[in-house]
Amino acid sequence: MSLGTILLVIILLMVIGVFPVWPHSLSWGYGPSGGLGLLLIILLVLVFSGRI
Repeated sequence: MSLGTILLVIILLMVIGVFPVWPHSLSWGYGPSGGLGLLLIILLVLVFSGRI
C-alpha cells in the first residue's frame, strides 16, 4: 500500500465523520468540517510541492 492510498482512506473516513448526523454532534457547528478543510488544504499544498 502506498502513502497516497493510506491518505485517501484516512481522508474518506474523516469526511464521513464530520457530517453532523448523530444526535450528540448536532451542536458542534463548523468546527469539525473547518478542521478537515484546513487539513485538506495543507495536504494539497504538500502534494503539489512534491513533499508527499
